[in-house]
Amino acid sequence: MENLFNISEEILKASDEAMALCADKLNEIDEIQEYNQQKMIKAFQKAKISESHFVGSTGYGYGDRGRDALDEVYADVFEAEDALVRHNFVSGTHALTVALFGVLRPGDRMLSVTGTPYDTLRSAIGIEGNYPGSLIDFGIKYEEVSLNENGRVDLDAVENKIDNSLKMVYIQRSRGYSLRPTLTCDDIENIVKRVRKKNKDVIIMLDNCYGEFIEKKQPLSVGVDLMAGSLIKNPGGGISPTGGYIAGRKDLVEMCSYRLTTPGTGKEIGATLNVERELFLGAYHAPHASGEALKTAVFASALFKVLGYEVSPEYNESRGDIIQVIKLGSPEALEKFCVGIQHASAVDSFVTPYPDDMPGYEDKVIMAAGAFTLGSSIELSADAPLREPYAVWMQGSLNFHAGKLGVMLAANEIMNK
Repeated sequence: MENLFNISEEILKASDEAMALCADKLNEIDEIQEYNQQKMIKAFQKAKISESHFVGSTGYGYGDRGRDALDEVYADVFEAEDALVRHNFVSGTHALTVALFGVLRPGDRMLSVTGTPYDTLRSAIGIEGNYPGSLIDFGIKYEEVSLNENGRVDLDAVENKIDNSLKMVYIQRSRGYSLRPTLTCDDIENIVKRVRKKNKDVIIMLDNCYGEFIEKKQPLSVGVDLMAGSLIKNPGGGISPTGGYIAGRKDLVEMCSYRLTTPGTGKEIGATLNVERELFLGAYHAPHASGEALKTAVFASALFKVLGYEVSPEYNESRGDIIQVIKLGSPEALEKFCVGIQHASAVDSFVTPYPDDMPGYEDKVIMAAGAFTLGSSIELSADAPLREPYAVWMQGSLNFHAGKLGVMLAANEIMNK
């Protein structure tokens, strides 16, 4: 094939070696993609989706058939009793915050069992930033259990913290800007079992961001009560222009809907304007797009392993999300990696990313993303805070061939530094 991007022979050779290494894993992902795509189509068919569901509403949005049917599709595919899927969730953090405020009340205790949540949620909880209106500001008590020395959930310590007064156990599936392993559904099930031994009634909530359609199993089918995520990550398929979802037990979703709108109106109102077609189309593409992103992550892991870098997860490990971490060892290599990803993009390929301050983050952050949707993490992107060990967190790619090119150009940029 013609070398259109002047990639060095060394990187091309390493790429061939990486593809051979991860061939079996890529085939495994194909099988997961096919299963979840069929599951999505079945959900569309059960909801009897037709063109009439793509017409947006205005004003109060009373009787919006498309809005209600989209909730039904997501509930079905996530194996939930109910779902709340809305374009006016401005981010995954917003959906999570609505869910937390929806079910927690002053005096309640919540326990994070995966250590400190990622940066942007800390201010919503009230453990950083001291912003008015946080959970702690409303009298909700926050506790956490640190991860063990291997970066895993300390199940014994979690069990010791559970009692009958605890209202919520909070699980963050993805690693955020940390180096701990992401949780698979089997990991989540093990947490649920230990929690239920001590308290059968506690609400178990999951931050499911980056984890949708990565496995055949669903977190709600292994005992999670409520979960939330962003539509500009996996479940939006790279087509949803904005939005988020909450899914789980029907009574809990209803409480969340009262927080999103008003008590008593809940899911019954909310104009969809003209975004319904994109939300449906995004859901339809989501299983395939998530699988393509997963393939890109596996290839990146294999390539940088061949090049001598420490990676997490390894290319042949089980995965719970689309994120690939590569320890690059220096701020210069980190910046070069992001430059390579940016220059591989179809959008804004001429832009050079550089570190800067970001709302909700303590360190300067560098981000590379030539995205059709601003901030879309299911499209090929890479970002990292500039702090040791100067690791980069890479995610996405709507198709594997574009993702593979981006990873190769990132490696090429580092080699040419």
